[in-house]
Amino acid sequence: MVANVWWRVAWRNLWRNRRRTLITASALAIGFFGAVLMVAVDDGIRVELVENGTGVLTGQLQLHARDWRPEHSLYATIGGDAGTDVDALLRRIRAVPAVSAAAPRVWAGGLLSAGSRTEGALLMGADPVLERGVSRILDALVAGRLPAAGARELLVGSELARKLRVGPGAELVLVAPAADGSMGNDVFRVSGVFRSGLDQLDGAYAILPLATLQTLLALDLRRIHEVAVALPDPWAAPAAARAIAAAVGAGAGGGPHNLAVEPWSEFSPEIASYAQLIEASNALIVGIVFVFAIFGVANTSLMGTYERRREFAVVRALGVGPAGVARTVVYESLALGLLGLAAGVVITAPVLVLWHAHPLNLAGVIGDMELAGALLRPILRVEYSVDGPILGAVGLLVTAVVAALYPAVRAARVPPADALAGR
Repeated sequence: MVANVWWRVAWRNLWRNRRRTLITASALAIGFFGAVLMVAVDDGIRVELVENGTGVLTGQLQLHARDWRPEHSLYATIGGDAGTDVDALLRRIRAVPAVSAAAPRVWAGGLLSAGSRTEGALLMGADPVLERGVSRILDALVAGRLPAAGARELLVGSELARKLRVGPGAELVLVAPAADGSMGNDVFRVSGVFRSGLDQLDGAYAILPLATLQTLLALDLRRIHEVAVALPDPWAAPAAARAIAAAVGAGAGGGPHNLAVEPWSEFSPEIASYAQLIEASNALIVGIVFVFAIFGVANTSLMGTYERRREFAVVRALGVGPAGVARTVVYESLALGLLGLAAGVVITAPVLVLWHAHPLNLAGVIGDMELAGALLRPILRVEYSVDGPILGAVGLLVTAVVAALYPAVRAARVPPADALAGR
């Protein structure tokens, strides 16, 4: 009951100087708006980084033989020399609820020649239908079409095509070491050219139908190097990796096929580090914004306590202790913080909703950027998060309380006799 009285007194005191109260509450609201918006933009950059870093080619999870990394040996296929039942493996992976798609792959290095021009290339064998479920690389065609299944056709990156001076319809000689010790070679036709925006991919990658590359490399159709897995939520990758490992029998020893199941945070540690750095900076952003806001609130509280020195003296003379006077000042500042928070929510929510639905496209100002092997498109987006609004609200209320401590101490120390005497 007594606390309610102090709250009512604090609330009524706020409106003695309506203009000053509204200005200070507006400053707190704008601080909340700025802090939450900056956290939302940071979260948008983080999500963009992870989605593009894992969605262009790698997938959110990868399965491969434990000895395949880091050398990426041609012989280190899943299941060893005997290979594995690829269809059965894919069915077990897709049966995990967190998985949206899975696709097998074969990898090799080789040389591509067109006339007198020769370039080294990283060869990727993929199923054109399944691959589009786990990555966007086959959707990045800028010329031509996808290679037909089983045909001696391939896709090349735009920079690699420029170096070789080839386009759709051109013939290339492909040479690559095969698993039986021979040198695989054949003539292939360029079916299309892709541009991912990543120099590493566009300048060195060539994509062939899975069975075509297996034949060139003298690999049985049961032998694959990798299964790439797509998840609707990239942040669920560690938990999904454990579930997939259990589904395919890849325990601590790797299971019967000596399998390793890796989330993107393990095979793309640079992206994971940048994402963690961005996430960790959110609290710092909120802190910086509200450290500056403290001075504005403290100034308002100091002015209010100075103007009411005689009032505090009368209250003290009537028997109210220093703690009661200090409580009034703190309650008043906290009420001001709650008012600013309410106003901040009102102006922040529609901006976030609108910006999330219609992200800013800065393509006309800057081009695509590459960071830690991931493509950052010139799209400034915001993402909803619980952390941003909670950090902003806590920061605002803490600001209100901290800013009131010094004015509260000053008010509690007002000597009643001196204040009433005008000294």
